[in-house]
Amino acid sequence: MASKKPVSKKKSEQKSNAKHNAAVAPPLQSLRSKIRLVREEYLSRRPHRSFRRTRRRDYARSLALPGYISFTLSVFMTLKNQSKTFALLIIIASLSTGLLSGMASQDTFASLSETLQATSKDIFEGTSGSIQKAGLLTFTVVTGGISVQATEAQQIFGALVAVLVWLATVWLLRAQLAGNSPKLRDALYNSGTPLVSSLIVFTLFLAQLIPAAIAIIGYSAAVSTDFISVGVVSMLLAIVGALLVVLSLYLTTTTFFALVIITLPGMYPWQALRTAGDLVIGRRLRLLYRLLWMLLVVALLWVVILVPIVLAASWLQTTWQQIAAVPIVPLALLIMSTASSVFVASYVYLLYRKVVEDDALPA
Repeated sequence: MASKKPVSKKKSEQKSNAKHNAAVAPPLQSLRSKIRLVREEYLSRRPHRSFRRTRRRDYARSLALPGYISFTLSVFMTLKNQSKTFALLIIIASLSTGLLSGMASQDTFASLSETLQATSKDIFEGTSGSIQKAGLLTFTVVTGGISVQATEAQQIFGALVAVLVWLATVWLLRAQLAGNSPKLRDALYNSGTPLVSSLIVFTLFLAQLIPAAIAIIGYSAAVSTDFISVGVVSMLLAIVGALLVVLSLYLTTTTFFALVIITLPGMYPWQALRTAGDLVIGRRLRLLYRLLWMLLVVALLWVVILVPIVLAASWLQTTWQQIAAVPIVPLALLIMSTASSVFVASYVYLLYRKVVEDDALPA
C-alpha cells in the first residue's frame, strides 16, 4: 500500500495564501465596484470636468425667474401675509438673543455720540451735517463699535438662536405656501427637528467664509503696517484678496440652498449639500447675483431704517438727559439683526422654490 507523500511547507503556505486572497478579494472587489458606481453617478450628475473647457451649449440651463425688484417685492408680500406671526417671531427671537447673548452698550453709544458732537461742530453743520454725523454713527454701530465682547457661551447661544430663527422662518413659509394657516407656536415646537443637521451645515457655511476672512485680515494688516503703499505689493494683495472673496462666494452659493434643503424630513447634511450642488450647477452665477442683490437690499434697509433712529436718539440725548440711559439704538440694532435674518431666510427659501420648479437636467 503506497504511503501518502508529505505536503511540503511551501505548498501549504501557497494554499493558505490562496485561501486568504479568496477571502479578501470579494470585499476589495465590492469596495472597488462601489467606488466606481459612486464616481459614475457623480459624473452623470456633474458633467463638467476640471481644467477642461465646457461649451456653452453643454452647460446652458433654463431658469425662469422674475426680475430682481419684482421678486424682492414678492418676498415682502409673502411676509406681509403673515405679518403678525413674523413680527412675533422677531420680537421673541430678539428678546432671547438679548437675554442669552447680550446686546450693544448704550453707555458706549452715548459717549461716542457726545464725543462726535463736541469734536465735529465745524465739520458737520446744518441738516446735511446732522445726516452725515448720523451716517457715521450708524457705520460705527453696524461695524461693532458699540458692541460688548461676548463670551464663548454667549456666542454659542447667539448662533443657536440664529439657526432656530432660520428653521422657524422656513417652516412657516413652507406651511403658508402649502395653503395652511401656521401658528408661531407650532413653528417653534416643530421646526427644530433638523437642528443638529442644520448646525453641521451652518458650521460648514462659516468654514467657507474663512477665505474671505483671511483676505480681510490680510488687508487690515497691510494697512496698519503701511505695507500696502508699495505699488506691486498692493496689486498682488488686491488680486489675492479678490480671489479669496470669490472663492467664498462660490462655495457659499451652494450652502445657502443646502440650509433650506436640510429642513426636509429625513435629510442628511451630505445629502443636502449634494442636492444643492445639483440645483446650482449651470446656474451658479445667476443665483449668486440674486444673493448679492439680497445683501444689497439688506444693507439699504439698514441705512433707511437705522440712520433716522440714530439721528433721533442723538437728538433726544442732547435734548433730554434722562433719555440718555434708554437703549434705543442697541434695541433697534438687535431687532434689525433678527428681522434681517427672517428676510434672508425668506428670500433664500422662495428663491429655492423657484429653482425647484424648473426641473431641467444638470448642465
